[in-house]
Amino acid sequence: MAQGEWIPPSVDVSVPSMARTYDFLLGGAHNFAVDRELAAHVERVMPDARSAARVSRAFLGRTVQYMVGQGIRQFLDIGSGIPTVANVHEVAQAADPECRVVYVDKDPIAVAHSELMLVDNDRAAIVHADMRDPDSILDHPQTRRLLDFDQPVGLLVLMMLHWLPDEADPWALMARYRDPLAPGSHLAITHVTADNQDERLTEVTDLIKESRSADQLTERPHDQVVALFGDFELVEPGLVGCAAWRPAGRGDIADAAEMNMVIYGGVARKP
Repeated sequence: MAQGEWIPPSVDVSVPSMARTYDFLLGGAHNFAVDRELAAHVERVMPDARSAARVSRAFLGRTVQYMVGQGIRQFLDIGSGIPTVANVHEVAQAADPECRVVYVDKDPIAVAHSELMLVDNDRAAIVHADMRDPDSILDHPQTRRLLDFDQPVGLLVLMMLHWLPDEADPWALMARYRDPLAPGSHLAITHVTADNQDERLTEVTDLIKESRSADQLTERPHDQVVALFGDFELVEPGLVGCAAWRPAGRGDIADAAEMNMVIYGGVARKP
C-alpha cells in the first residue's frame, strides 16, 4: 500500500498520536514523522523505552493465554491500538478457533487497519468508539453479535487508563465495564506508574505535554491502579511490574531492570 493510502482524511498528521508512537516503539510501520520525532525525544530521555513497550506487549499475550486456560472464549479489547504481532484474536484463536474477539479503538488508523486485518475473520470485529462512552461499546451491534454477556468475558484494558485524568474518574468508568460481566469473567489492566521511578518518567510526561498530543499521561500509584479492578479478585501474583506477571522466558523481561517496573500489570476474576 502506497504511503498516504492508509491515512483516513480526518487524521491530522502534524500532531503526534500515542497509539502511533507506541506502534513505532514496537517496530510497526503505521506512524508519521511527528510520531517518530516524539519517540526519538522519549528515547533520548529513556533509552530503554522500546523495552518497556515490548514487555507490555508480551504481557498481553500471556494474559490472553491465561484467560483461555480459565475457560474464557470471548474477549473485549478496549483500546486495542494499531495491529501488530500477537494480537488478541491471533493468540486466542490459536488456542481455540472458536474464540470471539471485539476490538475497540477511537484512532481511525487503528480502526482502518483492524478492519483490513479482520476482513476474513467472522469471529472478530473492530468497533470505532471512545472508551469514555461505554454504552456505545457495550451496546454496539458488533459487540452484541459476538459477545454473550451471560457467559464469562475476558476484558482487556491495556495501556489505556493512564491517558484519563483523575477528573474523568477512571474508577467509575471501569465499574461501568465490570458490572455487566458474568461471574467468572476476567479483567486485565496495564497502567504506567510513578512508583519507584526516577525523574526520567516526569521528563517523558512533560515531553508528551509539549508535543500537543491529545493524549496526556497520568501516572498512578499501586493502590489507585488496584482500585480500578473494583471487587474483582486479583489472581497471583497480583498487580506487579508487567515482566513479573507469570513470565514465560527471557523475552518477557527487559534487560534494564527499571523498564520492568514502569508499567503495572494485573489480572483479576469476577467472583
